Amino acid sequence: TDLSIKSIQRTVLMMGRNVEAIDDCPAGNTIGLVGVDQFLVKSGTITTSDVAHNMKVMKFSVSPVVQVAVEVKNANDLPKLVEGLKRLAKSDPCVLTFTSDSGEHIVAGAGELHLEICLKDLEEDHAQVPLKTGDPVVQYRETVTAESTIDCLSKSPNKHNRIYMRAMPLADELADDIEAGRVNPKDDFKARARILADKYEWDVTEARKIWCFGPDGTGPNLMVDVTKAVQYLNEIKDSCVAAFQWATKEGPVAEENMRGCRFNILDVTLHADAIHRGGGQIIPTCRRVVYASVLTATPGIQEPVYLVEIQCPDSVIGGIYGVLNRRRGMVFAEEQKPGTPMMTVKAYLPVNESFGFTADLRAATGGQAFPQA
Repeated sequence: TDLSIKSIQRTVLMMGRNVEAIDDCPAGNTIGLVGVDQFLVKSGTITTSDVAHNMKVMKFSVSPVVQVAVEVKNANDLPKLVEGLKRLAKSDPCVLTFTSDSGEHIVAGAGELHLEICLKDLEEDHAQVPLKTGDPVVQYRETVTAESTIDCLSKSPNKHNRIYMRAMPLADELADDIEAGRVNPKDDFKARARILADKYEWDVTEARKIWCFGPDGTGPNLMVDVTKAVQYLNEIKDSCVAAFQWATKEGPVAEENMRGCRFNILDVTLHADAIHRGGGQIIPTCRRVVYASVLTATPGIQEPVYLVEIQCPDSVIGGIYGVLNRRRGMVFAEEQKPGTPMMTVKAYLPVNESFGFTADLRAATGGQAFPQA
């Protein structure tokens, strides 16, 4: 595990905008510890005991689904931006910073307002350099909505190896459980198989032969070995897992992460000589057959959706419906507060349509509606 043994240099107490050095502090207070910031990203456990358990990592109900690219106006300030992004990632547990394949620095947040605040903090506090930002972009997920219509086959470049595969959708609840960590790749495989059989009606034998989760080894897609008596199969397992992680990270439709897909390896034909079934032969073959099985299984795109609560007087309810309809919103509840003219409207709003929603809503209702996403 990522364990570091370091000494705390100072203990400080936050007093408004100043810090006060203290020698000791009783339990129940919020204090600052100096000297360990480079070893902890976002959260961690600091203890003097060798056998202490880690505190549980916080889970958030929102995930960073809106991304924006940032760059410096002056190329000489690039190191400051990189350092500022690291500080921003530490300061906000719900923000994600990474470098894209094209080399852009990306900041991902929970929404338009959250990103706006993060970028302001980045420019004024963390990096302290002028920045240029791109337009916000929403992350989508690729999925399948039916079982593959045919068995898909892919041959290796040397034509000596064949992989047969089918794709099918996972139950929505199972994808949610994997994302929430309730079904985990680190679980005991027999216990996990029992849960899958009891709760999701999987075949126990198949549930015990899950090769991996993907992407990143933890995502809500599964590769399952349903083959019977295939020679040398375990020798290509690592190559197939690597190909599966690659394929589920960049799907065939929009090069976005896949979600809620199960891939069954039906049969494998391998060359008897190990040199002809190495990673160079198997990885591209397995990736192609994953793509083929997705494209034959009615592929679809999933988009992130906000749950929006709008409070307003009943006289402006028509304006709210007009704004929501223009932005593909779907109202599912409408309640009146007893004894008042105030209404609470609950709706689902696609994240991609949410940019500028608050200003649009206020304009349509004369500033009388108050949304909360």
